[in-house]
Parts: sequence; structure tokens; C-alpha cells
Amino acid sequence: MARYGKEQDAQSIAAFTVLKRAMELDSGSRYQQALVCYQEGIDLLMQVLRGTKDDTKKRNLRKQISGYMDKAEIVKKYLDQEKEDGKYHMQIKIEENATGFSYESLFQQYLNETVTEVWIQDPYIRQIHQLYNFLRFCEMLIKKPCKVKTIHLLTSLDEGSGKQQQSSGLQEIKKSLQDHGVLLELKYSSSVHDREIRFNNGWMIKIGRGLDYFKKPQVQVLVMLNLKRLKPVCQAWLYGNSGSQESKYWT
Repeated sequence: MARYGKEQDAQSIAAFTVLKRAMELDSGSRYQQALVCYQEGIDLLMQVLRGTKDDTKKRNLRKQISGYMDKAEIVKKYLDQEKEDGKYHMQIKIEENATGFSYESLFQQYLNETVTEVWIQDPYIRQIHQLYNFLRFCEMLIKKPCKVKTIHLLTSLDEGSGKQQQSSGLQEIKKSLQDHGVLLELKYSSSVHDREIRFNNGWMIKIGRGLDYFKKPQVQVLVMLNLKRLKPVCQAWLYGNSGSQESKYWT
């Protein structure tokens, strides 16, 4: 019984520590991070409430939870409005050799059923592992809840020994996507340098290393690389900006 009480106390301390951090972030206008902390802290307090037997403590906890939920709702409404107005942006730093940054974990928050068209600008979709990265990204796009019908890729043409490899690889991906009812439009440019991804729901994503932020495999035999969340990555920055539905896309 005493052990259970100590666990409850520890959980309560953890909850209020997270909620204190949420309020600090809220005060510092770091609203996205604040919302995450509010949600995590509230969830921890709910767990404490479920394990509490004392009626007085229950009432106090419910009152506190209600107060934090009100704060979280204010932040959420603000963020929703920012997204609607096209003013919202988010920045993520990916540390060198970090793991847990699969395409799904980074991009799913920007994808919903309204996404039907995607523009990808990346000068380095050439080598085998880069082609494989692009394939995995496309596979993510055609999964629910997305209803992607067209993917545009603007990249540079490999003028060296890898030209045939690049051309045949992209054509194979194009055919595979076509079998799933998705059109892949390929364009090449010798002047493309910037890396960015645009969705027709208004989001524009900029990644310093493009899709090639995973460490290059030490062997060319790509076995089970779909387990990308377990692969170490190179340091990179990701910037997400929401724009209006009238955002301009390259063609």
C-alpha cells in the first residue's frame, strides 16, 4: 500500500513538472511545444485521478485538470487559427546520429485527406539509396489518410556514370505508382539547388538535406531499409510553414 502511494506521488510530481514546463513555454510564445506538454501533463494527471481513492483529492484533481484543459484549448485554438491564416511555422532540429525520424514521424502531421498533389524539389535523387528514399516517401504518400493522385519531382540529371541508373530507377518508380493510380511527373533542371516539399493543403516543408537525411548504407544491397526509424541520420533542420490554399507551386 505504501509503495502504491509513493508511485502515485511520483506520478503526480511528474505531471506537475510537465505542466509547469507547459506554462513556461506558453508564456514564451512557444505554443506548439506548450500544447504537447499540456496534453502530456493532463494525461499524467488523469492517471493519478484514476488511482486516487480520497474524494477530496479527486475533487481537487478534477478542478486542476479542468483548468489545464482550458489553457490547452486556448493554445490549440490559437494554433488552429494560425494555420488557417497561413502564419504558422514549425522548426525541428535533427541531431547527428539521431534515430526515430522516419518519414512517417516527420510528415504525417502535415498530411490529411485533403492532400491530393505533392511537389518535391530535390537535386539529389540519383544514387541507389537516394532513389530508395524517394520510393519510400512516395509509398508513405499513397497510404491513408492521403488521397494523392499526382506527385511532381524536380531534380537534377546525373550526367556521369549513374545516368542510366537514375533514369531506369525513376521510371520503375513511376510505373509502380501508376499501378496504384498515382501519376509521377518528372522534370530535370541543372539549376535546381533548393530542397523543398509542398502539399496542396498549403504546407511547405524545407529540409536542409532533402529526403537524403539518412546515413548512406555501407553496402549497396538495400535490405529491409523500410525500417528507417531505426537508421541513424545526419544532422538536419526541418522547417514547416502553412500557407493559404492559393500558395504558388513551381511547374
